[in-house]
Amino acid sequence: MRLHSPSMSELHAFVTAARLGSFTRAAETLCVTQGAVSRAISRLEAHFGQPLMHRNAHGLTLTETGRRLYDGTQSPLQEIETLSAGLRAGNRRQRLTLSTVPTLASAWLVPRLPDFHARHPDIQLGFAAYRRNEDFSGETPDASILSGLPEQWPGWQVDYVIGREMVVICHPARLAARRAQGLWDTPAGLLGEPLLYHSNGVDNWTQWLAAAGVPRAKVQLANGFDQVSILVRAVMTDMGIAVLQRCLVRDDLQSGRVAAPFPELPVRIARGYHLCAPAQRRDHYALACFRQWLLETAGQDPDVLAASPD
Repeated sequence: MRLHSPSMSELHAFVTAARLGSFTRAAETLCVTQGAVSRAISRLEAHFGQPLMHRNAHGLTLTETGRRLYDGTQSPLQEIETLSAGLRAGNRRQRLTLSTVPTLASAWLVPRLPDFHARHPDIQLGFAAYRRNEDFSGETPDASILSGLPEQWPGWQVDYVIGREMVVICHPARLAARRAQGLWDTPAGLLGEPLLYHSNGVDNWTQWLAAAGVPRAKVQLANGFDQVSILVRAVMTDMGIAVLQRCLVRDDLQSGRVAAPFPELPVRIARGYHLCAPAQRRDHYALACFRQWLLETAGQDPDVLAASPD
């Protein structure tokens, strides 16, 4: 019998691009290159002998044939994906693929993973590429540790892990000089310094100063960085001061590479790191074990303990 249907990969590329309205976003979702999506759709159009979509400045527009194909394949493809995931669940019972904010992984999570493997030697833990706007539309990951507010992910299983506890850090020499000058007796004295910031936490300084009792502070930010590691390095070279999650810089503080002008201030912000997973993966054995271990481990962190009610 001659088959008239195209390949699954081509249909997935077409349906994803049509749904998202972008080859680029489809490529990110499917974890392939934009060129791969474009070539898959070109093969699909060659298969049917007619165009399926047009690209323009506003995105993608489906042709009449493209609309018929999209309407007829979107639901069956999702059903096949759901069935496939269920059939593979048995093989994946003891495997967990996780993605996480890279800085949190290197500074906090990875050093604690030997304890997890000691408790659960039967579970194979792997890491997938981190996507800031993870939507679990691809095959992996099973769960992700994301930064934000819990209401950003309605319908998911969301657990706060760590990261609401903030601390100001600076070069040790700057701290010694300012204390000798009597300029940092109160948090308000920080307003005269170059305030460095993370590009995903532009309002962290405003929140920290307000929580530290600096009313209506007019915050003038200096340089911004899109990676925490670079931001910390900038502090180490005395470019300015920064406010960051304490869990990310605890080793740097303990080693003396950076200093904290106000280490005892109990300043917490609303954002934090959360373990997120689709609701349908709630019964995943490996995820359930990892979730229990992660929340127990984070619950023993000094900052989380200090913030917990008696």
